[in-house]
Amino acid sequence: MSARFSRGLLPSQLTRRQAALVAAPVGSPRSLFLEGPAGTGKTTAGVARLLRLLEAGVAAEAVLVLVPQRTLGRIYLDALHGPWAPAGASVDVVTIGGLARRTVELYWPLVAGPAGFAHPDRPPVFLTLETAQYYMDRLIEPFIAAGAFGDVTLARQRLISQILDNLNKAAIAGFSYREIGERLARAWSGESSRLRVYEQVQACAGSFRAFCLEHNLLDFSLQIEVFARHVLPLPEAEAALSGQYRHLIADNIEEDVPVSHDLVARWLASCESALVIYDEQGGLRTYLGADPVGAYALRERCAGRERWGGRLQGEPSLVALEVALAQSLGFAMGAGEPGAEAPTAKGAGAGEPGAEAPTTKGATLLSETYHTQVIESVAAEIARLVHGEGVPPEEIAVVAPFMGDALRFALSTSLARHGIATWSQRPSRPLRDEPAARCLLVLAKLAHPAWQLLPLRADVAAALTVAIEGMDLVRATHLTAIVYRSSGHHASLTDFERIRPEEQAKVTYVLGNRYDDLRRWLAAYAEGPALPLDHFWSRLFDEVLSRAGYAFHHDRDAAAVAAHLIDSAYKFRQTVAAEATEAVAAAPAFVALVEQGVIGAQYLPPEPEAAGAVLVAPAYTFVMAGRPVRYQFWLDLASSAWGRRLYQPLTHPYVLTRRWPEGRRWTDADEDLSNRETLYRLVLGLIRRCRTHIYLADSVYNERGFEDHGALQAAVFRALRRAARMGEGSDG
Repeated sequence: MSARFSRGLLPSQLTRRQAALVAAPVGSPRSLFLEGPAGTGKTTAGVARLLRLLEAGVAAEAVLVLVPQRTLGRIYLDALHGPWAPAGASVDVVTIGGLARRTVELYWPLVAGPAGFAHPDRPPVFLTLETAQYYMDRLIEPFIAAGAFGDVTLARQRLISQILDNLNKAAIAGFSYREIGERLARAWSGESSRLRVYEQVQACAGSFRAFCLEHNLLDFSLQIEVFARHVLPLPEAEAALSGQYRHLIADNIEEDVPVSHDLVARWLASCESALVIYDEQGGLRTYLGADPVGAYALRERCAGRERWGGRLQGEPSLVALEVALAQSLGFAMGAGEPGAEAPTAKGAGAGEPGAEAPTTKGATLLSETYHTQVIESVAAEIARLVHGEGVPPEEIAVVAPFMGDALRFALSTSLARHGIATWSQRPSRPLRDEPAARCLLVLAKLAHPAWQLLPLRADVAAALTVAIEGMDLVRATHLTAIVYRSSGHHASLTDFERIRPEEQAKVTYVLGNRYDDLRRWLAAYAEGPALPLDHFWSRLFDEVLSRAGYAFHHDRDAAAVAAHLIDSAYKFRQTVAAEATEAVAAAPAFVALVEQGVIGAQYLPPEPEAAGAVLVAPAYTFVMAGRPVRYQFWLDLASSAWGRRLYQPLTHPYVLTRRWPEGRRWTDADEDLSNRETLYRLVLGLIRRCRTHIYLADSVYNERGFEDHGALQAAVFRALRRAARMGEGSDG
C-alpha cells in the first residue's frame, strides 16, 4: 500500500494496525519482528515509523535503514526527500556492502595489518565488480592456458564471475575462502574429474586473494571479511557504530545475507528501537546468498512479534489462485516456509476467516499455437483493458522468465500498433550486447589508430546506423563499402564529398553531411594527444552524438548506455591507472575486455518509470522491485526457465551456505526440490503483487519454434484440471 502523507510528518490513510505500530512510543517494544506476506503494508508501516522517529525528535544520523539491495531502499529515500520529512534529514539507507566499505575505509589504519595486507601504510583501493573481473582475468590466464578447468566449457566472463561469486559467498556466509574447493567437492556426486576442477577453482581464488592482499585491493568479498572479522571486533568501532545508530529498521530481511543478520542480531541487544520486517515465502535472492532461515531466527531475538495477514488490496480470487498453484507445486499454504525453513504463520489469506477455496478464477489462460500469435493476443487484451475498460497502462505489467531484446521489441512493437507505450526494467547484461555501446567502441577504435584495433566493415556500418539519425543498415553498408579503408594496422574514413555523385545520391546528402561531421570530428581528435577513454567518450557525446541529427539526441536508452559505459571507463581508470599516461595506455585493454564481456556487466539502472506506459520486465526483476499492479501477463508459460537454477558448474548457491550440512552430497532430489521451492516463491511473489487479475500466455511452440514443457505450465494445467473436477462435483 502506498502511503499518502499529511501536512505533518506522519502518513494519513494508514490502516488501524499500521497506525498502531507507527504511533507506539519510541522503544515500546524495544525491538519488533514484523512478518507477513507481501502486500500486507509492512514496508509502508516501516516508512511511516521512520518519519515518526524523526517527528519524535530522534536525530536523523541516529537512524539506520538496512536493506538487501539499493532499489529496496528507494521508498525510504523518496519519503526522506519529500516535503513531509524535516529539512536536511539525512538518514543512512544502506546495504551491508555499503556499510562495510565506509567502515573499512574509516578504520583502515587499525585493521590493514591484522587483515594481512602487505602495505598497511598505504590507502586501500576498493574494486568494483568490473575492476575485480579485470584483475581476475589477468590472473586466470595461466590456468586457462594449462587446461585447468578440464571438460567444463564456459565463456571466459562466466568462468571469472563464478570464481568471484565463490569468494563472495564464502564472505557473506562467514567461512574461510580456503574451504571453497573442499565444500564443493564434498557435495559433488558426479564424475571424479570434476574434483580436479574444484581444486583449480580453489587455486584461482587463492591466487586472486593473494594478489589483492599484496596490492591493497579490496573486492566485495574482502570488504565483507575485513568488516566482519576485523572492524566489528574493534572496541572503538563497536562503540562508535552502536553509539551512532540507536534506531534500526531492517526491511526485507529475508532477502539479506547471513553476515547482515549477524550484525542485526548484535545490534538488537543494544539499540533503543528496532523494527525487523520479514516477508513470508520470500528469499528470492537465495542464488545471491540470501538466507531466509537465518532471517527468521531473528524473530526469537526481538522483544515483540507481530504477524500481519490479509492483503490490503487484491481480489479474493487471487488468494485462492495462490493456494491452487501452491498445491500444484507440492506445497501446502499455511504450513510455513517450504523446505528446511523455520515454520511461519499462515500464508496470505489462506486458512484465515473468509478465505476462498483453491480455484483458478484469478487467472485467464491465453493459448495459441505460435509464439507470435501469443504476443498479438497479449497486445490485443492489453488494448481492450486500456481502451475498452479505462485501465491506466501503468497498472499493467508483462513479465517473462527472461526478457531478451527480441521479445521486448516484439511486445513494444505490437503494443505501439494499439497506441500503447512501454517501459522496461532489465537486470544486468554485458555492455557489449548494447548497440549503443558497440557503436562507441567502434568510434573509439577509429579515433585511436595507434591502438591498431581495426573494426570490421560490418561493425563500422552498424555503428553508423546507431550514431546517425535516419541512417538505415542498407545505406550504412553501402556508404561503409565506399569510405572505409583498412590495410595492415591502419584504417581510415574517406570524405563524403570525394565519392561519386550517383553514390552520394543513394546515401542522400543529408545523411552524408552528418557522416562527414562525425568523420571530421574523429579525424581532428586523432591529430591531437589521446585522452583517457571516459574523457574521449564524454566529448564525443557532448559535441556530436547528442546533437540534432544524431540518434543519441532522442534515444534515452542509448544515452543511458553511453553514460554507463563512460562511468565504467572512469572507474576502471581510477582503479587501474593512477597516472594520465597509464590511463591512456590502459584504454585499449578496457575496450578489449568490454568486447569479451569480461567487464561492463554491472547492473543497468531501469528506465525511469513512465506514466501511461505498460511495464515490461523479467519476473524476478519485477518481484524484487516491489511494485504492485492491477493486471499481470505472464509470458512463455511453458518455458523451463521458470524457477530453474542457472548452469553454474564452478559454484553452487546452496552448498556454499551456512545451511548446507558439511559432507552431504547434492542429489537430483535436492535439485528438484530447490527448483520447485524457487518457482513457488516466484509465483507467490508475482501473485501478491497483483491486485485484480493475471493472464497466463501459453503457446505450443516457443520463440525458437520448439515445443517446451516447463514446471510452471505443468502446475497451471494441474490446477486447471483440479478446478474442473471440483466444478463437476459441485454441479452433481
